[in-house]
Amino acid sequence: MANIYGYIRVSSRDQNEERQTAAFQRLPIPKKNIFIDKQSGKDFDRPSYQCMVRRMKKDDLLYIKSIDRLGRSYGEILEQWRILTKEKGVDIEVLDMPLLDTRRGKDLMGTFLSDIVLQVLSFVAENERTNIRQRQAEGIAAAKTRGVKFGRPALPYPDNFQNIHNDWRKKKITLRQAADACGMPVGTFYGKAKKFENST
Repeated sequence: MANIYGYIRVSSRDQNEERQTAAFQRLPIPKKNIFIDKQSGKDFDRPSYQCMVRRMKKDDLLYIKSIDRLGRSYGEILEQWRILTKEKGVDIEVLDMPLLDTRRGKDLMGTFLSDIVLQVLSFVAENERTNIRQRQAEGIAAAKTRGVKFGRPALPYPDNFQNIHNDWRKKKITLRQAADACGMPVGTFYGKAKKFENST
C-alpha cells in the first residue's frame, strides 16, 4: 500500500508554515506523514526531511508546495529529485507547478519535459537566493556609507574605567582584577583599554 507524504520547510523558527499547511489540508495526507523543517534550504541536512526520506518506499507520493520549499541549491535539488524518483521510486507533485508531477507522462517525452521544467525552476530558486544575498550586501554597503552602524552599540566606559586602567598600566593590579573591577570580561576590558589608549 503506497503512502502519501507532505513536506513543509520554512527558513527560520519565527516564520509561519500556515500557507503550506493550508495547501495540504485539501489533500489526502495523513497528519503523521506531514514533515516540517524550520531551517535554511541551503542543503538537505535537515532532521525531518531525512526522517521522511528514510520512511519512503517505492510508489509512495510526496507533495511539496513549491520547488524552493524542497531546497535552494540548484545542484542539490536535482540530486535529491533523482534520489527520490529514480533510486527510491517515489512520485512527487509540486502543487504550484502542475507540470512537475511525476505521475503524469511516465513516457520518455513526459519525463523529458518534467526534467526540463525542474532544471529551470531549480535554477530560478537558486538564482533568487543569490540575488537576495547580493541585494542584502548592497543594502549594507549603502547604509555603511551613510554612517549606519551595525551590530550591538558599544557599552559606555564605566565611571571608574580611567582610574582602573591607570592602575593596571602601572601594574598595581592584574588584567583580571581590572576587568572584574569594571564588571566586564577580560577580553572586553582589554579591547576597551586599547580603544581608550588610541583615543587619548
